[in-house]
Amino acid sequence: MHDLKFIRDHPEKFDAGLHVRGLAPLSGSILQLDAQRRACVTQLQEWQKARNDASKQIGVAKAKGDATAADGLMAGVADLKQKIQDGEKQELAVSAKLEAALAAIPNLPLVDVPQGADENSNREIRRHGAPPEFSFTPKEHVDLGERLGLMDFESAAKLSGARFVVLKGALAKLERALAAFMLDLHTSEFGYTEVSPPLMVRDDAMFGTAQLPKFADDQFRAGENMWLIPTAEVPLTNLVRESILSEAELPLRVTAFTPCFRAEAGAAGRDTRGMIRLHQFSKVELVSIVTPENSDAEHERMTACAEEVLKRLGLHYRVMLLCTGDMGFASRKTYDLEVWLPGQNAFREISSCSQCGDFQARRMQARYRAKDDKNVQFVHTLNGSGLAVGRTMVAILENYQMADGLVMVPEALRPYMGGLEVIG
Repeated sequence: MHDLKFIRDHPEKFDAGLHVRGLAPLSGSILQLDAQRRACVTQLQEWQKARNDASKQIGVAKAKGDATAADGLMAGVADLKQKIQDGEKQELAVSAKLEAALAAIPNLPLVDVPQGADENSNREIRRHGAPPEFSFTPKEHVDLGERLGLMDFESAAKLSGARFVVLKGALAKLERALAAFMLDLHTSEFGYTEVSPPLMVRDDAMFGTAQLPKFADDQFRAGENMWLIPTAEVPLTNLVRESILSEAELPLRVTAFTPCFRAEAGAAGRDTRGMIRLHQFSKVELVSIVTPENSDAEHERMTACAEEVLKRLGLHYRVMLLCTGDMGFASRKTYDLEVWLPGQNAFREISSCSQCGDFQARRMQARYRAKDDKNVQFVHTLNGSGLAVGRTMVAILENYQMADGLVMVPEALRPYMGGLEVIG
């Protein structure tokens, strides 16, 4: 959600931010609705004052025994009462239009975000490691998993339809091992607090992190006013909704391993084969709540935490700074970590770390009070994958495959796999 005062004071800057997002100027229509709402509020205040003044005069007239004057004043009060009721309805309607208009506008990018329409304008920041070398043609994870008899898309389709998978044996254990490894790393070395959140949330929580209303078609409903979480970002970030924190409580860093559910309405025909884009997948999420002056540094820190998972697994990856046309709705700056997949001969996203500024905090009414300051201000929120567990499994299968179709287990995961060294 955007700050109306900023739009009033800096309409040109607001429209310039929208322009690099590929959107038309909107400050004019927003300020017009804002003017209508403020006019309604002013008129209501005038009517309410007139009603209060008339009510006092009625008492004076009655005290004087002037029934005619009292009756005239009471008729005027009744008329004002009706005007006030109608005016309140009008003010609510205009406010609702204004709120809906603001809720549909994405966050404004920071000045160092590259401009561009799509992923072709993303900027590579750095790379780590090198692609593995094979004496054979590497296979994709689907072929490896199905040949091992541990990845079953056919049974999943019978159970749930397309874009689901059944993992068995060592691959089911590998999923659990990856989650435990990631959580241990983030909690023991990086200072995150592990949370086990609900997997269903209300409309307000989805609105707070900006999944609603714009992206309702990409979500799964779970009944009236309830949704399955598309990412643990939603419940973790909303832990601070409608609250006022003390500065001493910040930074607040939390992590969770959860299933995630996405309808993928906007991804029809993309990645239909394999585990890259499923309706249900697992992920370790990182969320930070910080003061405004610390959000830039926290973004770099969070990205480094996600990178460390890839480093310890020995996976080749690159860090991409997303352009204005490719970053998420709520983000003002995003780094994507893209891991190398030999079977696809391509880099694929495995983590997205976003800085949202106060955009989500305004929607959630999440604030803090600085030390020795009576005023409150909005916190800044950040979120990132640390990592997507399914895609990490894909990367391990493709990078650690052997000529005979078996898969080596990365050393960092062997303690979590009961000492297992090879998946076969």
